[in-house]
Amino acid sequence: MKCTEICELMPDLAAGMDSATPEVDEHLTSCAACAGKLEDVRKTMALLDEWQAPEPSPYFDTRLMARVREEKAKPSGWLAWMRKPALAVSLAVLMVMSITLFRTDAGKIVSDRGPIAAAVEPGSAVSDLQAIANNGELYSDFDVLDDLQVQQDVTANP
Repeated sequence: MKCTEICELMPDLAAGMDSATPEVDEHLTSCAACAGKLEDVRKTMALLDEWQAPEPSPYFDTRLMARVREEKAKPSGWLAWMRKPALAVSLAVLMVMSITLFRTDAGKIVSDRGPIAAAVEPGSAVSDLQAIANNGELYSDFDVLDDLQVQQDVTANP
């Protein structure tokens, strides 16, 4: 038998179980290292048999039950998650990114051939409307436009 096989049997041998065979006994008598380890395991198990667990304090159950009631009283659900800083920050970042993407995509009018602004010919009604939309302040004073039209009529008809 090999030492590794004996090491696997050590807990059973130390506990006194009947797993000892003539081969195991022969190995233990010939190998001082395995015999020493077996004796150490037996001593350790004897000490553990003598050890007694300490008794809990008299108010242990009372304090434990109070702690259980406190945990049950804590709010649960998805609102309790909002109180966690990491979750709140990640949700805020997600909202800002969503709004930013929505605003940048909302301003683009896209057809199946690409942006409509690229397909509009200059001098058409659509390009005129886009010019008015882009330069609203310039065209907001209609009196100036009326005066301009009257001046053009006067110069065209002398």
